[in-house]
Amino acid sequence: MAKILIAEDELDIRNLITFTLRFAGHEIVATSNGAEALEKAIEMADQKDCPDLILMDVRMPRMTGYEACKRMKEDTRLVNIPIAFLSAKGQESEIQEGFAVGAVDYIIKPFATDQLTRKVQELIEQAGA
Repeated sequence: MAKILIAEDELDIRNLITFTLRFAGHEIVATSNGAEALEKAIEMADQKDCPDLILMDVRMPRMTGYEACKRMKEDTRLVNIPIAFLSAKGQESEIQEGFAVGAVDYIIKPFATDQLTRKVQELIEQAGA
């Protein structure tokens, strides 16, 4: 079981991801935008309870996923946490921007729940969590 931080502004999608990954046995911390995700990741790190993986939407209010990822990768407490984007923006330039700010993967929406579960398991195994 891994601890996963999610940042997704659309409630229905956030609830679907949360339910799917909890059902797969993971502990989920859900936030609604990039700024909340950054704040929560810092809070968790300060409590020595870092997430094993962060899943973020790209386009969110207050702070985009790209900006949140960039700021997390600049923070020594968070730099080693793998981050994957979940986005409907599948253009090559969007994907490359995601990798440029430090993401380890870019998952295109819509996705099947079993596909998400498999991908998350792969990312956790790659991270050694």
